[in-house]
Amino acid sequence: MTSPYTEIPAALRGHDIAVVDVEGNGQVPPEIIEIAVIPVAGTAVSPDDIRTWLVRPKNPITPIVTRKVHGISNRDVADCPEWEDVAPKISRLMFGRVLVAHNANVEQKVLSRQLPDWKPLMVLDTLRLSKALWPGLKGYGLEKLIEHAELDTSALADQGHHRAGYDAWAAWQLLCRLVRDSELDWDGVVQAGGLPEFVRPPDSEGGLW
Repeated sequence: MTSPYTEIPAALRGHDIAVVDVEGNGQVPPEIIEIAVIPVAGTAVSPDDIRTWLVRPKNPITPIVTRKVHGISNRDVADCPEWEDVAPKISRLMFGRVLVAHNANVEQKVLSRQLPDWKPLMVLDTLRLSKALWPGLKGYGLEKLIEHAELDTSALADQGHHRAGYDAWAAWQLLCRLVRDSELDWDGVVQAGGLPEFVRPPDSEGGLW
């Protein structure tokens, strides 16, 4: 049986990382109804390190996202805390860390709106990294990449795709696989997978400095 623990690749060690996934209520703008955070530290990460919260939104969850996306209903969150009650814990867990997510632009925008005092050190997108390192695939959705890379997500199988804990764990597994296969160092990972606004252009040859 495969160990549920994932050894942190050498290129990622020493960097404070938070792997995050959020699920929304389907409204515009969206409110977070579930969030999972994996604080990456030490030499290995396990499913026990995942922190998840269900949140009662101010506006109801739309039936279409319940039915077609995450399966979370208004009844499921009726007795859950509101965002203001959990935001301080989430903010402390993510403060001073690099945000990692699949299609990370979504997580960054939603979290920046709901945590106005939070700013990530860097945002790494496993979608951008996958496209850079595995060009030519038929699809880059998380489910397609799990299948392509034969990732072991069995530890979170009871949750399933589009639940925050499962997707965060899959994004972490995907990041580790991409880093190991590519043998990139930290700077290479940042250049390939960082959102453009967080990435300094590489020094050009023959520059003044």
